[in-house]
Amino acid sequence: MRLRLLLLSLLFLTAGCATDRPTNGPVPGEQIAWPARPNVIYILADDLGYGDLGSYGQTKIATPHLDALADAGLRFTDHYAGATVCAPSRCVLMTGKHTGRCFMRGNYHDRATGYTLAMPADEPSLPRLLKDAGYATACIGKWGLGPPDSTSDPNSFGFDFFYGFIDQRHAHNHFPDYLWRDGKKELTGNIMTDQSRLSPIGNGVAVKRVAYANDLFFKESSRWIDQQARVNKPFFLYLAMTVPHTNSGAHRVLQHIPEGDRPQRGQEVPDLGPYADKDWPGPSKGTAAMITRFDEQIGELVAQLTGLGIAENTLIIFTSDNGPHAAGGNDPGFFDSNGPLRGIKRDLYEGGIRAPMIAYWPGTVRPGVTGHVSSFQDVLPTLADLVGADDPPGITGISFEPLLIGKDGQPRHKYLYWEFFEQQGKQAVRMGKWKGVRLKVRQGPDRPIQLFDLSADLGEQNDIADQHPEVVAKIKQIMAEAHTTSRAPQWRFNWEKN
Repeated sequence: MRLRLLLLSLLFLTAGCATDRPTNGPVPGEQIAWPARPNVIYILADDLGYGDLGSYGQTKIATPHLDALADAGLRFTDHYAGATVCAPSRCVLMTGKHTGRCFMRGNYHDRATGYTLAMPADEPSLPRLLKDAGYATACIGKWGLGPPDSTSDPNSFGFDFFYGFIDQRHAHNHFPDYLWRDGKKELTGNIMTDQSRLSPIGNGVAVKRVAYANDLFFKESSRWIDQQARVNKPFFLYLAMTVPHTNSGAHRVLQHIPEGDRPQRGQEVPDLGPYADKDWPGPSKGTAAMITRFDEQIGELVAQLTGLGIAENTLIIFTSDNGPHAAGGNDPGFFDSNGPLRGIKRDLYEGGIRAPMIAYWPGTVRPGVTGHVSSFQDVLPTLADLVGADDPPGITGISFEPLLIGKDGQPRHKYLYWEFFEQQGKQAVRMGKWKGVRLKVRQGPDRPIQLFDLSADLGEQNDIADQHPEVVAKIKQIMAEAHTTSRAPQWRFNWEKN
């Protein structure tokens, strides 16, 4: 641990971390020399809340390595996930289109196969864009965007290499009996309960625990990075972790879980680390141990880049796919996981969709804090700009490359839009300081809109729609224009024509 912290400290000192750094990111007008064709590592946590990192206000969970990255990089205060649950959020990330335009708009699973629907082959593809630009591409971890051997399994969608979970429900199991490697099942040595073996997609609970999936993902990532460094080829690694998501099925078969692991319920982790002796609820110990464990592994990854001599030519982005969860015994209120925000996973209030994001690129991204409003849909055009590729048609994202490299003229969104197809349907719009939320949309397109002024009411406690009818009218118009009828009937509101 001390060696990793020393390596990170030396790295951050060479990156120019200063006590008088600007609070708005790069200084306007200052041009920063940056290496062409940088490597990109995009690390996605699963159900990590806005307030779960020390750099975002967390006081109980130790995240020293990510906090060091935040100090030496650019910390985003107004970054948003693509959606409030897993699959559509990842679809927005991979296609550059918000949930009013992208194919996948919910966590629907086909009853016959157990898998999510396959995205059509004509959807934009972030990995394919980078692959066509000459990058080696890898997805390690949780995919969740289509079944094996489909138009949207990870290898078909543009990744040269895939290792992990293809189905997102399979990814609930942190000790799976198999993982996928480039289209083939690879055994892990874990043994499942009899009930779990009945599942067609491999989810469930393990009674013999040999290998922890998230540990395997970091080990595989380290191996793959070494391989790319040897051939000196630019690379894109999408490291999609499965923590701190709960194992949603664990509570149903508690009697089969090893006795020492039962108090943690769905928050499965090999050990509780520094939290074992805390006077906390078991699931809270598990959540904290999950987060601190991957924080240490990210520290090891950064140290590896330094040792390989490629840290200054590698952009690391860290974020989360949606807000914190309240499943498997986890209580997001125990850690104040959503910080000052209202709502959690499955809400379109800020706590369900606003995510921590850190961009770290020593020598290029100037340390600081930015209030630039951005979202998952912006990642594709940003990376396209960094590698010199053209944007695919139909995307809704806006590149934040100027912000990263210190160029003038960073464009801004006129609005951000979300829609969600659970809990009777929801829509939301962020427009400048204004936030509009509409609930029970399945009942009709004229449902009332709640309005909040985020500059004065970040916690969205005071609905002021009656005081600003002109703003509500504008948001209503945006909701109508941003929403398009999905190609999949599973993601259409009741009042739409099928």
